[in-house]
Amino acid sequence: MAAFGDAFDKTADLRGGCSCGHHATQNEHDGDSAASAVSLSDIEGLSARVIETAIVKAVLGADPARRNFLRTVGASTALAAISQFFPLATAKEVFAASAGPLEKKDLKIGFIPITCATPIIMAHPMGFYSKNGLDVEVVRTAGWAVIRDKTINKEYDAAHMLSPMPLAITLGAGSNPIPYTMSAIENINGQAITLSVKHKDKNDPKQWKGLKFGVPFDYSMHNYLLRYYVAEAGLDPDTDIQIRSVPPPEMVANLRADNIDGFLGPDPFNQRAVYDGVGYIHILTKQLWDGHPCCAFAASREFITAMPNTYQALLKSIIEATAFAAKAENRKQVAEAISAQNYLNQPVTVVEQVLTGTYADGLGNIKRDPRRIDFDPFPWHSMAVWILTQMKRWGQIKGDVNYRQIAQQVFLATDAEKLMREAGLTPPATTMKKHVIMGKEFDPATPEEYVNSFKIRRT
Repeated sequence: MAAFGDAFDKTADLRGGCSCGHHATQNEHDGDSAASAVSLSDIEGLSARVIETAIVKAVLGADPARRNFLRTVGASTALAAISQFFPLATAKEVFAASAGPLEKKDLKIGFIPITCATPIIMAHPMGFYSKNGLDVEVVRTAGWAVIRDKTINKEYDAAHMLSPMPLAITLGAGSNPIPYTMSAIENINGQAITLSVKHKDKNDPKQWKGLKFGVPFDYSMHNYLLRYYVAEAGLDPDTDIQIRSVPPPEMVANLRADNIDGFLGPDPFNQRAVYDGVGYIHILTKQLWDGHPCCAFAASREFITAMPNTYQALLKSIIEATAFAAKAENRKQVAEAISAQNYLNQPVTVVEQVLTGTYADGLGNIKRDPRRIDFDPFPWHSMAVWILTQMKRWGQIKGDVNYRQIAQQVFLATDAEKLMREAGLTPPATTMKKHVIMGKEFDPATPEEYVNSFKIRRT
């Protein structure tokens, strides 16, 4: 359809074209397989193009009159002239605001009861979902495999997931390949390595040979950061220590029962281990990688394509909740809202210590770090690339990996960028940047070289 053509292109023919607007004819479109899929992130731009085309046709007439006029005055002059009489920007905003009714208002979102899920949880009691016309039931779930399976089976419309999970699901690592998306990071930082109090004399990871550790899931930042940390200390995480999957709510009980010697897990369970006197906080993961991603808001590509208006309202609710949680002055209020029995089911004191960053470490010290956990929803493509390098490093994925393409398909940065601005947050100007993990720079432009730079790896 010619509606998607550039109305200010003096060479474009708005009478014909193809269904995507990028080809001269439909035959040319059909011959280009890359044109067969328009991403959700392109929809807003295509909608704006439709508006421009309609207005230009009305003002300048159809081809060839339009093209002759543009050849004479130029596109910028034509745009300025039309804008004086018809506010294009306003028209686009009105069109966007009236995109259509919600396809579905009653939704179920699964979550694990951890502080990483703060925006998804708090959006329920604090009214962010209802503000955007949604009736959302947030459902406490036992573990990550259950979250994954219930979302795939459509028992949940969307879910709180670990940030590597949508990448793994899309690639078919640990499950059948299904196109999945991650539209917002739920939290950055917010994890720690906690050791049993009986290991207070083993504060050097080089002393950990033979110890047993819990992580929430194989496809988790917890697993990758623990592996990275012990490998930097010279231990092979597959032969020198044991790593097993333990649902976060069961970590403290397993530590108390000596089933594990420690865990790299999410809060509030690091702090709960201190509160119960069974563990101490060895190190916060932000000391390994400050600003690292952890959990995410995820949904199948089928959901966001079939229900774009519902998806937009849902993502808007979560990003608005994230913006609220990001402010230090709101943290105590948030802690009170999410500590309840049907959410985290934890003492408010424990959750406050995590969210405010003033906490006991289990060794008799009171520490202060306001960014122990923080909230920045932007889904950096470079973070996705780093996660993929660790999946490759430890043999979870094999063969050639198109790191950038997969990152762009799964981490929907454009969707988050628009809604972050509306929520008063400032998104970055790019989706890729270098990161520093334990003093070593990661350049997302050279992922394969990065994988091969590690002495301890499976590939």
